[in-house]
Amino acid sequence: MKNQAHFGLEKPLSMDLTSLQAALLLCRLANLGPRSAKKLIDECGSAQRVLQEKPSNLLKINGIGNSHLAGISQWESVIPQLEKEEQFLKKKKLTPFIYGQNTYPITLAHSSDPPVVFFQKGRVNWENKKIISIVGTRKPTARGIAFCEELIEEIAPYSPLIVSGFARGIDIVAHRKALKMGLETVAVLAHTFDQWYPKEHHVEVDKVLKNGAFVTEFWSDAPFERANFLKRNRIIAGLSHATIVIESGEKGGSLITASQALAYGREVFAPPGRVSDTQSKGCLNLIKADRARLITSGADIATWLEWEEKTPIKAVQKSLFVELSKEEAELYDLLKEPLSLDEITLKTKRPVGQIAADLMQLELKGIVRSLAGKRFEQL
Repeated sequence: MKNQAHFGLEKPLSMDLTSLQAALLLCRLANLGPRSAKKLIDECGSAQRVLQEKPSNLLKINGIGNSHLAGISQWESVIPQLEKEEQFLKKKKLTPFIYGQNTYPITLAHSSDPPVVFFQKGRVNWENKKIISIVGTRKPTARGIAFCEELIEEIAPYSPLIVSGFARGIDIVAHRKALKMGLETVAVLAHTFDQWYPKEHHVEVDKVLKNGAFVTEFWSDAPFERANFLKRNRIIAGLSHATIVIESGEKGGSLITASQALAYGREVFAPPGRVSDTQSKGCLNLIKADRARLITSGADIATWLEWEEKTPIKAVQKSLFVELSKEEAELYDLLKEPLSLDEITLKTKRPVGQIAADLMQLELKGIVRSLAGKRFEQL
């Protein structure tokens, strides 16, 4: 490799960099995305060490080529931006979290493309072992809103940390209900701390800061653009042990978040909703494709994730006389022994979406329960 000024030259930098400065500098360099930066830091131990390493050694790292190091060679041009950003962090009283340090959330660190550094306003316990992201459509149905609120109420005894995106619809419903239940909540922003979107949610900022935090990876000069929301979604998924999609159409950002969660090896959950509801199609498709576990209550979340129960979760009271539709009655009779969703589909020859919706109703009526492996049986 030719003499490329270093961060990578055979001699060390002529200036000392703090861990924050090195991280800011590394994530700002051309040709270095989150995946490449993660590889470099994992191999060298820190952003500082990456910038002090010989290029010949960096080139030995799998997936790192000359194009990446060409960006590193341009470090001097980034220094003014770095200084400006440090001033912005101080002005806004933001806390930086740097990949590779002990304070960095372990869930996010275990994703494949974590930000080298993200900025946080507020306080939150990142050591919480029950971090759940709740996402969904920006135009939820009344049923979807009610389910979201009931689910958070049911899992509240386990003290989970609720993560979402501060957007209209399910996101803000999740934040508000979490705060009402005394739970910590984190809003992942798709923009800088110099603005708030949507504007009508600005009234919620102080409420979140009293028992949670806002985080973003976007610098003070980042433009407000659509692509930011897709980048934001990976952080929502990466921070969480599991992602719950409450409602979604056939396409939408919440489905992208679910896909990213699956790519990170995390659990994805979804309620079936009504087969006829447009905003249930995304969830039904996830369930049919075996990309999300079917849930009908907070108890399902606790069971699948093997949470230790602190206080009893509110259960649906079983009535002595339960009114069932013809389809529900036939389904109930089938479940004298545990059956999987696939087995039920084969036996009934009905669409899986309709079966899932009927199963949810039977669970809500307290006469059927879900088991591990997407199996169901009579109570």
